[in-house]
Amino acid sequence: MIPVAISIAGAVASVLLLLFVLELIRQGRLRERYAMLWLASGVSLLVLSLWRSGNSTIAGWFGVRTYPPAVLFAVATLFILLVLLDYSTVISKLADQNTILAQRLALLEERLKDR
Repeated sequence: MIPVAISIAGAVASVLLLLFVLELIRQGRLRERYAMLWLASGVSLLVLSLWRSGNSTIAGWFGVRTYPPAVLFAVATLFILLVLLDYSTVISKLADQNTILAQRLALLEERLKDR
């Protein structure tokens, strides 16, 4: 069973994460597309923090016998990796678009220079 202090700390951190993400969305500094993974991670961590017996059960499924709160860290790490993967795909797409845009600009400059 997860100690109550760790459960409370996890729940508080999850709620703060959710509030921070919602505030970033409200201010227009974070688009909804990118916020979905952050919101899902916050909700998942909140559920795992509050559902202490469930966290112990899930820890048992994965063979974590000595320290069930490690599942919270594993879930958080998984979501961070998913966010990084999503950002990597976005950056890759933007880099490709940037290359195409630079090539088109060079062609337009060359046409203007020839006239």
